[in-house]
Parts: sequence; C-alpha cells; structure tokens
Amino acid sequence: MREFVVEADGGSRGNPGPAGYGAVVLDPKTGETLAETAEYIGVATNNVAEYKGLVAGLKAAKALDPDASIRVRMDSKLVVEQMSGRWKIKHPDMKPLAAEAARVFPASQVTYEWIPRERNKHADRLANEAMDAGKKGKQWEPSRSTAELDARDAQAARVVGDATAGAARARAALSGATGAAEGESGVAAVTVRSEPVAGASGVGEAAPTAPPVGWGPADLGAPATFVLLRHGETPLTPEKRFSGSGGSDPSLSPAGLRQAEAVAAALAARGTIQEIVSSPLKRCRETAETVAARLSLDVRIEDGLRETDFGAWEGLTFAEVRERYGDDLTAWLASAKFAPTGGGESFATVARRVAATRDKLIARYEGRTVLLVTHVTPIKTLVRLALGAPPESLFRMELATASVSAVAYYGDGNASLRLLNDTSHLR
Repeated sequence: MREFVVEADGGSRGNPGPAGYGAVVLDPKTGETLAETAEYIGVATNNVAEYKGLVAGLKAAKALDPDASIRVRMDSKLVVEQMSGRWKIKHPDMKPLAAEAARVFPASQVTYEWIPRERNKHADRLANEAMDAGKKGKQWEPSRSTAELDARDAQAARVVGDATAGAARARAALSGATGAAEGESGVAAVTVRSEPVAGASGVGEAAPTAPPVGWGPADLGAPATFVLLRHGETPLTPEKRFSGSGGSDPSLSPAGLRQAEAVAAALAARGTIQEIVSSPLKRCRETAETVAARLSLDVRIEDGLRETDFGAWEGLTFAEVRERYGDDLTAWLASAKFAPTGGGESFATVARRVAATRDKLIARYEGRTVLLVTHVTPIKTLVRLALGAPPESLFRMELATASVSAVAYYGDGNASLRLLNDTSHLR
C-alpha cells in the first residue's frame, strides 16, 4: 500500500474575514511534492478554512491513489483532535466539513498528527498565495521562490539527528512564515508534480503529538499569547465598590479614559497585538475601543470575559456587605463554591466559564498575540489556572486598573505566565 503525507493549512484575515486554504500531498520517503491545491473561499473563519484545506488535501491524495495510507499533518490542534475523535465537534459550521473529510477515505486509512506551525510552512505558503491571487481575481499558481525555500528546509530536516540540520531548522523557524494572515484572497487550483520540489520540513520524521514537558528541544511553535488588560477606572473604582456583570454597568471615569489612552500608546509602541477581544461590559468596551483606534484593529466581543455577577452586593463596599450580609461574606471568602447573596456567581462557576472561553480563544487564535480586555476576576482566574494555583490565590494577587498581564499557551497544552500587573505605562 502506498503512503502519502497530507499537510493542510487555512487562514482568515479578520476571523471571520477573507479566507483561503492550501494543501500539499507529499511522498514521506523522499519529501517529493506530488500534488498541491489552494483556494480562496471568500469570507470565513480560520477553522472553516483549516477544515476546507483538509478536505482538499484528502481529495488530492485520493485522486493519486484511493487505496493509499494517509498521514495528515496540520498545525490546527482543533482539527487534529476533532478528526481523531478526542474532541467533540459542537460548532454547526464544523460538523458538515468534518463529515465530508471523513468520507474521502475509510477511517482505517487515515491518521492525524499535530505539528508546529513552523513545520507546516508549505501549506501555509499555498494558503497565502491563494488569498493573494484571489484579491487580484487571478488563478492561483505556485511560487517558485518560496517553493525553493521549502525544498531547502525539507532537505535539512531529512538529516535526522544531525546537529547542523537541527540548527538550520531553528534558523528557519525564526525567519519563516508565521501563518496565513496579512492581506486578502485567492482562487482554486490543483497542481500535480512529478519532480521533487517544495517539501515540508521533517516529512520523513514522526512529529510528537504530545511534546515532553520541561527543557527539551521540542519545537512547539508560536504560542497563543493573551495580553490581559484590565479596564480603566470607573466612578465605582476609587470607592472600592463591588462592580460585576449584574450591576449598573458603569462607564469609564475621566481618569479611566486617560488610563485607556496611556495603555493604547504603550501597546502601539510595542506593536505586537494582532487581535482585540473584549468583555461586553461598557467599561471594557470603552477601553478596548480606545486601544483599537490607536492600533487600527476591530474589537470582537466575548461574553465569557465578563466579570463575576455579585448579586445583591453590586454597588456596595466591602464594609457595607459585611454589615448587611456578614455570614454570607464569611462563607464566600472561605469557599470558591459559595455564591454572593441574591443569585450571584461563585468563583467556581466563573472559573468554568473562563476556562471554556480560554479554550475557545486558544483554538481560534493559534500562534497569535491577542489583547483580552476584561476584569479582575477573569484575569486572576486565567493566571491562577496557568499556574495551577488553588482558588484562594485569587485573594493574593494585586491587579490595578489598566494593568497589563500576559499568559502564553503552547501546543502541548502547557501555559506560561509572562507578566502580571504591569502599570509602568501609567507612570
């Protein structure tokens, strides 16, 4: 039985936005490119583009040999885990695409591997070429210059265990493409090759599906980095009143607006933010929009980033809550499972909501740096979960208004806290 490697990628410039995919069929022994396909698909999400790339790659492989054994390699952990049957497919746009992919070959003939983005440059290049061609209304055609770069990387990667080849891959990872983004467009085409040209790096090697924890040499690719920005000050902030998602939804105060401008200037100077996602509450939206105006980005609203609902405690000071609801306050401070009086949310409930939102955003923004404009509890919860700290650690973190924190999420499921409560931009 013949064996093929199918590498696929997709991207959306806006998510949703102008999107396209690329896929390549490779000979796993030689790295020879047997077929390439790419297409501009109009406005779609990253995940839809990834799935369409998978379907196209499988169909290209079937056209070569319907009885072949297929090893699919993608940098989308979502697609790999869902098609492997380890994650459920819940989104209605994903289900028909996953079903279509599953019908191309019998399940016994296909296996799936996650690979870092740096090892999926061939398919990534095809996706970008297709989008760029589509912007001009032209047919996609392979790019010789970038194909030569891919071939060079593949040749180096095939020298398994060679230290010089490892250094070449490291340099390629630092200087290579970083994902299907920045621009628009493309039109469908398939190219079948008989000569060895652009092979993806590491074709002859088995990429680890679960890279080891620790200081090992595994290349996990660019992480999804969440820059966590607490909103600016509101009129309730100086009075230290409970202000969650069940209260008056206050706007920024004049001081808060100045803080938002200051952090916007700092983030613009750094120049690393690629996306902005905000809590739906007014104080976060105002902060996010101030930053977005400076960075020329759009703001996406995510309900899962809203603050805790403090129930009957909304708008009250800590002293007022102790006076009116003393026993409940004591129980709340002692247990993350206790909810504030009057139908509020417990910290345990918020943690489940925030964790689900985190996972969704990690899948959506693989390898990208995203500004999350949110509140005290969601930010502390993300930090706590990244560190594996107990719930009581929420009471042991300082988090000022308009402060910046950062957490990076890697392909092996591990997280790294990079920054906490930075307010240097406000001084």
